[in-house]
Amino acid sequence: MAATPHVLFAGGGSASHLYPGMAVAEHLRRIMPNTLVTFAGTGAARERHTVRIAGHHYSTIPTHPMPRNPLQAVRFVTDNVAGYCAARWMLREQRVSLVVGLGGSTSVAVVRAAVARGIPVVLLEQNAVPGRTTRWLSRAAAMVCAAFEEVRPHLHVQAPVTVTGNPCRTVFEDLYKRTAGQAASVRAGLAATAGSIGGAVTGPKRQHRLVILGGSGGARSLNESIPAALKRLGDRMHDWQIVHQTGDGQLQETEGRYAQLGMKALAVTHIDEIASVLFASDVVVSRASGTTLAELALAGVPALLVPFPQAADNHQTANAKVYSAASACRMVDETQQTGALDAALARELESLITDHHLRTEMGRNMQKLARPQAASQIAGAIADQLCGGSVSGLMAA
Repeated sequence: MAATPHVLFAGGGSASHLYPGMAVAEHLRRIMPNTLVTFAGTGAARERHTVRIAGHHYSTIPTHPMPRNPLQAVRFVTDNVAGYCAARWMLREQRVSLVVGLGGSTSVAVVRAAVARGIPVVLLEQNAVPGRTTRWLSRAAAMVCAAFEEVRPHLHVQAPVTVTGNPCRTVFEDLYKRTAGQAASVRAGLAATAGSIGGAVTGPKRQHRLVILGGSGGARSLNESIPAALKRLGDRMHDWQIVHQTGDGQLQETEGRYAQLGMKALAVTHIDEIASVLFASDVVVSRASGTTLAELALAGVPALLVPFPQAADNHQTANAKVYSAASACRMVDETQQTGALDAALARELESLITDHHLRTEMGRNMQKLARPQAASQIAGAIADQLCGGSVSGLMAA
């Protein structure tokens, strides 16, 4: 092993790819403080800033996602060939010891280059249906760290799969430990100190809190339909505080919808202290990315999931079905709605809003799915790869 091991985390383009890698990198630094960590991604400004604030290096790799139409095909080929060549050069020049694939087009290019150069690869698979990188390269990986047991049938029988759960941001891990895994029983206590929402202190929490997560990029169908759905519930929303994260570019439109319906809601582009807000919430409405579900599980908060219908291989629906089968959430499938989406959302939300015992039971079921050791387990596996298995032995001792 090199005196200073260099681990490259490859992926990005969305928070669901980036945050698991950031969590693992933080735990790896605790185990092996001298490790050099670099993230390779799309070059998005928010992604670069997040990585550099955490004290890691960042490199941009030119890649392009799967083309949606023939006009994008040429750029898909040229960008990904360039990305593969750039990745091979970077792996050699920066003496990378191990690559962690996080998913996304950048991950495909870098992991392929690592396999070609004989550099060990660990793949993180956040969803119940594996992405392209995992499907194509799982047999060449030293380890595939899966969030869901349901991944196995999609991969070759010889793929080295270990179900670790999804790594979560350390602030979620810390709050989970503080509440001793009993988030539902301390929800009221956290409510008074739930932190800032969109940069502003919210003050004392009302009796109940409903949080709508539109995602960093904005979930347009949720932003358009949720206000009308909540209006349908009428007086049943009287004792509820509504916090609606719209994502970029959709704040004013969403605020306007609530105002037009005569409803009070706190709409924000982003929620700064998302962990403390979720731990002090009673119901969450969100998409169903693997990373979001893992964080909801640590928070033990019941959810109404609305999977993104254009997700690759419909993986969000597969994720949501796992949680629905465990009675941890309700689900609305946009593709199966014959009428207005707001009517379907209102039907599913009504029992969650009005039935305290149902929320309590769903919250317990949600937290049964929590995997608080996922990030540290994966970091330990990476350290083993770098040190020939000696780290786990020392940690176990």
